[in-house]
Amino acid sequence: MAKIRKTASIEKGIEEVVKILSEEEIQQAIGKSISYLRKCSDPDQPQQIDHNDSFKLDKACIEKDKAPPLLTAHEYMISQEFEKLDPDKTKNINDMLVKFTILHGKLAELITKAHDPESDKGPEISPLEQKEINEAITALENKILKLKKAVDIKKS
Repeated sequence: MAKIRKTASIEKGIEEVVKILSEEEIQQAIGKSISYLRKCSDPDQPQQIDHNDSFKLDKACIEKDKAPPLLTAHEYMISQEFEKLDPDKTKNINDMLVKFTILHGKLAELITKAHDPESDKGPEISPLEQKEINEAITALENKILKLKKAVDIKKS
């Protein structure tokens, strides 16, 4: 029976990597087998992935135009530590979803404006537009991490 991994854990990130990359791609990226990764993804095993290997695997995922699952897991774990510093922050998922929707709308608006023929460089994205889009993506990613944490809290 498949083991359930905690959302946004390193083990879950490794599980996602195994879904994204083929056995050959994993071997090329880190010089280790898929069975090694499966052992690392088992939350009941002491086997842990090396930081350099996790970077190389995320890089291979990015090269396949996929989000880096291990980076996302790491960011989530760090955000949990920051949350411990301020326990009075709201955990209201509905408020988070509203803010997420606003941030998503802002990102969509920035991208649409950047591709507008009347923008700075026409349909080509200017460096300033790229910077604004990247900031909007980061804000959205941060909100996603907070949502993941809130969902984990509700499960407990």
